[in-house]
Amino acid sequence: MIAIIDYGVGNLASVNKAFSYIGFDSKITSDHSEILAADKVVLPGVGAFADAMNSLEKINMIPVIEEVAKKGTPLLGICLGMQLLFDYSTEGGEMVKGLGMLKGSVTQFPLDMGLKVPHMGWNSLEIKQNDGIFKGIKEKSYVYFVHSYFLTAQEESDVAATCYYGIKFDAAVCKGNVMGTQFHPEKSGDVGLTILRYFASI
Repeated sequence: MIAIIDYGVGNLASVNKAFSYIGFDSKITSDHSEILAADKVVLPGVGAFADAMNSLEKINMIPVIEEVAKKGTPLLGICLGMQLLFDYSTEGGEMVKGLGMLKGSVTQFPLDMGLKVPHMGWNSLEIKQNDGIFKGIKEKSYVYFVHSYFLTAQEESDVAATCYYGIKFDAAVCKGNVMGTQFHPEKSGDVGLTILRYFASI
């Protein structure tokens, strides 16, 4: 079973529906024991970084997510959920601590680059890892983004894909059992469903 963590922040129903569509059992849950017993775990997220971390803390979910990662269960962060896996964000003008499972930071797109912020819509990927959840994903595949803040991973080897929107940013990561996509695979057509299928099949 795939556990989709419910902490009051995230596009839960669409992620759940996507797994059902490709034939995998998933469940939206905030139950610690269910999450720890799951075969795979998804950390979704939309909205503000600080609010999400506060929500996780309120329901004592942070040590649960840390245990999931520590014991080797495949963990996938989606959109804000991917950003939360990293050291910190400067959203709101302050440094807000993240989960720190991967090294890197989250900062706002420059507002003077002549492009709309948030970055919203379809954009292409430059694939950096051709295995794992990106096995068989073609170079320049298009996926769907909605975000105002972007990731800069500290370790280049953690980056699975990058994207260009005024500046180059890290669009997906994979380090062992910890993975993440800045884009929404559940909204990214066949490419996104293929990525979710690979994750669910690990």
